[in-house]
Amino acid sequence: MTDVDTAAIVAADRAALSRLKLPELQALAAERGIAGAAKLRKGELVDSLSDTPETEAPQAEAPAADAPVEAPADAAPIVEAAPVAEGDTIPARRSRRATASTEEVAALAVELPAIDAPVEPQRSREEIAAELDSLLPEVTSGSDAEGEETAPRGRNRNRNRGGQGARAEQGGQTAGQPRQNGNGGNAGQNGPATDAGDGEGRGRGRYRDRKRGRGQGQNDEFEPEISDDDVLIPVAGILDVLDNYAFVRTSGYLPGANDVYVSLGQVKKYNLRKGDAVVGAIRQPRDNEQSRQKYNAIVKIDSINGQSVEEAAERIEFGKLTPIYPKERLRLETTPEKLSTRIIDLIAPIGKGQRGLIVAPPKAGKTIILQAIAKAIAVNNPEVHIMVVLVDERPEEVTDMQRAVKGEVIASTFDRPAEDHTTVAELAIERAKRLVELGNDVVVLLDSITRLGRAYNLASPASGRILSGGVDASALYPPKRFFGAARNLEGGGSLTILATALVETGSKMDEVIFEEFKGTGNSELRLSRQLADKRIFPAVDIVASSTRREDELLTPEEVQITSRLRRSLAGLDPQQQLEVVLSKLKDTQSNVEFLVQIQKVIPNGNGHHKE
Repeated sequence: MTDVDTAAIVAADRAALSRLKLPELQALAAERGIAGAAKLRKGELVDSLSDTPETEAPQAEAPAADAPVEAPADAAPIVEAAPVAEGDTIPARRSRRATASTEEVAALAVELPAIDAPVEPQRSREEIAAELDSLLPEVTSGSDAEGEETAPRGRNRNRNRGGQGARAEQGGQTAGQPRQNGNGGNAGQNGPATDAGDGEGRGRGRYRDRKRGRGQGQNDEFEPEISDDDVLIPVAGILDVLDNYAFVRTSGYLPGANDVYVSLGQVKKYNLRKGDAVVGAIRQPRDNEQSRQKYNAIVKIDSINGQSVEEAAERIEFGKLTPIYPKERLRLETTPEKLSTRIIDLIAPIGKGQRGLIVAPPKAGKTIILQAIAKAIAVNNPEVHIMVVLVDERPEEVTDMQRAVKGEVIASTFDRPAEDHTTVAELAIERAKRLVELGNDVVVLLDSITRLGRAYNLASPASGRILSGGVDASALYPPKRFFGAARNLEGGGSLTILATALVETGSKMDEVIFEEFKGTGNSELRLSRQLADKRIFPAVDIVASSTRREDELLTPEEVQITSRLRRSLAGLDPQQQLEVVLSKLKDTQSNVEFLVQIQKVIPNGNGHHKE
């Protein structure tokens, strides 16, 4: 053999080795006994393999020496045919995600000519490639099938499984040979067994993955079915909608043991809103049936706020109605001896949709004023729905208010936690909004908005912004939302809120809360502690009390006479003012008669000439 032929063989050998992948070169280097092959790069491996003769070369070339002379060209490439054929064939049959062991494929490619060389020394490359094609599917069929099966699956999970299977099947065959990116570790796995196990195990995993994102709202859309043998128990109450569920409060405005569960799916289906009066039915448990749920679920809804389900779905939202100034007056005058309501009618008239503050120091008679207003509205305006909300009050005052007022009394006494105070107030105002949406006139009497602000200051999470007096800045918004709901709605009902505000308590917190609400109302009735200490009741500061836009509630004659009265009383102290007015009221039987006398006493309206 000439030097030219040797150089050609070496060049062909290097070209064939360059087409092999790194794991195949490492396997071939291990077969030839090259030390440290695992740490060499691909170029270094090619150089080492080109310079190092094969360990099995004598066995492969011995029969070739006895071959006829006319076939040296075919005998020489026999040893090199395996790497070339393996390098050309395997990439065509290997998929991108194939996980077959490249170590075994390289071992087959190297050892195959050495075994068959003594039998057929004159075989061509095509014959060796055909034999390799017949052997390779047995090794790669499982990996090819798995590559097609697991194409849409997670890559990392397949690699972990492949590594575990290769270690279990191969044992120590691939010890010391690194895996590239975790691939090539599935050579020992059986294809059909892997597919069956994966289809059974991973299939369930995919099913769980699909269910994982869809199952959150399935319970909400669940609609209870009523069978013929079910016994239905009627229930009624106020709906309280929370974050993920809702309840019908059957025992009042606070949570109770007999509350009825309502799913969010039913809330959306029937267009339910917080504060709706819901009438429905629950299923009576059977004798031997033990329910796993703490609360019974509503299975049937008959009416919402006295309307059918279809009519309730067409309601207009409270926030979309247009607020306007009060136009219609709520007269508080009843009998001649009820002087407190008569004075309020004169100096601070109340209209439907009024947002009024009763500013009162302790022991000034604010509770008596509230009772008198509630009684007067019930007498003169029986169509108005009265709601008295008592927050953080004494239990005996709650009982007294329930017995004195013909209306709905909603209370949370001072011995209850602050969360109950806020819950009662929020549900009460939402109930009032639902009534206004139906076109009703509602009057809410709150005692007191100062204590409600204190309750929100305790119950609401801290925002980090603390005002003077220890008031959290975020704690003042919910009471403002409560008080700001009062309005007269154009083309609809009205919501009137009269709230008491405590002053002169010696608490900086109370002063801060009052200052926040001072400019939010459109009517103010101020009580005087000096008058209350002298036992002059009703202790009303006449000059300091007024109503915005009172000309829309009073007649022009009444506006003119009350203006004359205020000018005439401006030069007197509060005690003299109240005594003059009370003396005139006691001498008259009605406010109309009182105004006539005032007009006669102050004919010019300058406050200086009197008869």
